[in-house]
Amino acid sequence: MSTARHSPARSIAAHAVLATYTIIALFPVFVIVINAFKSRKAIFRTPLELPNAETFSLVGFETVLKQGDFLLYFQNSFVVTVVSLFMVLLFGAMAAFALAEYRFKGNSLMGLYLALGIMIPIRLGTVAILQMMAASGLVNTLTSLILVYTAQGLPLAIFILSEFMRQVSDDLKNAGRIDGLSEYRIFFRLVLPLVRPAMATVAVFTMIPIWNDLWFPLILAPAEATKTITLGAQVFIGQFVTNWNAVLAALSLAILPVLILYLIFSRQLIRGITSGAVK
Repeated sequence: MSTARHSPARSIAAHAVLATYTIIALFPVFVIVINAFKSRKAIFRTPLELPNAETFSLVGFETVLKQGDFLLYFQNSFVVTVVSLFMVLLFGAMAAFALAEYRFKGNSLMGLYLALGIMIPIRLGTVAILQMMAASGLVNTLTSLILVYTAQGLPLAIFILSEFMRQVSDDLKNAGRIDGLSEYRIFFRLVLPLVRPAMATVAVFTMIPIWNDLWFPLILAPAEATKTITLGAQVFIGQFVTNWNAVLAALSLAILPVLILYLIFSRQLIRGITSGAVK
């Protein structure tokens, strides 16, 4: 009886905490978006009010599209993110399948070694990475960013996917082997479709840091032709004068791909998170 009495209160308290956290997390995004559609004066006078007939303005978006080659920055970010995400998912899934399926000497040690990549920030090796890219002639190229982001995302991808792949039935894989399927076909046809929720989870957790990163684009690819969207937004931030209309408009446009990705994979993402919690 006591559990039944307390469960509604606990549920209400949990929902209140989650609602509070959601409001706090979304508040900066809300402020950015509503002020992107305001005039400069309205941004400073009434930053928390919705745009109306007097304060509504698209000057920020017009500035972004006319100055700074924003479409090129967007294209660079899109290429880097998509290619890096593809490589992380492909190589991460293959490595996770090998760790989960095949038992060999040093299997556990290899898994621990890869897990260290989650604990140690890749930015600690920025100087060494820059020297390596300079020696390879990859500075101011999108390839340098793709390689760094792939290395950055692989440890987490392998860690998550290997746990899910251990749950795939051995009978299913052995049946495929009996039918004459190669290990590659077993991997692509039997295993990958069963771990799609985990793949979606990894995709979202990998894409957001890549898309929002400013550190490595600033160091490895600061040239005009290779600027990403986050680095391109710095064009409108000056030492003495900052075009806040353009900055907020650029940030609002930068939010769209992440929002679209979440809307597409939200169901798979929730399934992946809840499955991992249950396991």
